[in-house]
Amino acid sequence: FGTTTNAYDPGLIAGGSSGGAAVALALRLLPVADGSDMMGSLRNPAAFNNVFGFRPSQGRVPHGPMPEVFVQQLATEGPMGRTVTDVARLLSTQAGYDARVPLSLADEPRDFGLDLQQDCNDLRLGWLGDYNGYLPMDDGVLSLCESALADFSALGCHVEACQPDFSMERLWQTWLTHRHFLVQGSLGAAYADPQKRTLLKPEAQWEIEGGLRLTAAEVYQASVARSEWYRAVSELFERYDFLLLPTAQVFPFDARQPWPRVVGGQTMGTYHRWMEVVIGPTLAGLPSISVPVGFNPAGLPMGLQIIGPARADRAVLQLAYAHEQLTRWVERRPPACLQSA
Repeated sequence: FGTTTNAYDPGLIAGGSSGGAAVALALRLLPVADGSDMMGSLRNPAAFNNVFGFRPSQGRVPHGPMPEVFVQQLATEGPMGRTVTDVARLLSTQAGYDARVPLSLADEPRDFGLDLQQDCNDLRLGWLGDYNGYLPMDDGVLSLCESALADFSALGCHVEACQPDFSMERLWQTWLTHRHFLVQGSLGAAYADPQKRTLLKPEAQWEIEGGLRLTAAEVYQASVARSEWYRAVSELFERYDFLLLPTAQVFPFDARQPWPRVVGGQTMGTYHRWMEVVIGPTLAGLPSISVPVGFNPAGLPMGLQIIGPARADRAVLQLAYAHEQLTRWVERRPPACLQSA
């Protein structure tokens, strides 16, 4: 059906991979939508279209059943919506233990659909920003997200800058290994068939070829690094109730452009490094919701991630709900085509 374009500018990208879901929500075509999130595929399109996208804790929504049910621990399914209440209610339908998925969580899923009102006074929030200048960002992204920190202060939260005790470059290399490993596992059979291989885009072939070069020792060491990252983030949660992080490093860009080659003046070495900001919650298996935080002067939306400790999905939704009641960006700034209608 062609390229799905942004609800706020039909010449720009919708984000992905659940871009169609986010645009349909923004244009009031659907009440809720679901999707999966490995590298921000629920969070990125939500930020690009001024809606909510929630990546639940690993295991919260049974992933599968699939051929492989133990090692596949990057992607997870989750809900999207125009309100946090809608997101929570869809999560209550999606969540729950499934005996066919041994790592799924057994908490009562109906709890997510209960009233989300919660006193946010004195909550401690850690602002990760751009990881002390590590992440390149286009002009206006970081400043817009920083301006949204005042909203959390208005809720009675205490916000301060913080950083994990971990090399972010090491985290990226850890991500590359895990992603190569899993993409090769899922698409390797198609790559092995010469006729099907031609149907795989170059980026997919690159991932598979990277997986084919991996050794068992490299995969194990990446798992060790991932575990150390989880512990580093857990240490932050000893001081903070939640962590805050921009959802994207760029604003929506030209839909004819496959991916940004340069971000913040830095050349992107891979097709997906412009989305590096989302890999932290993924690798730690933590609940993370992208909430709308406003628009740049060109009228393009941006989101901010609220990240909670492991399995604190309801608490993340409660803070997101409080922020929504204060800001109401979805109501305040519908897409122009709806305003004109």
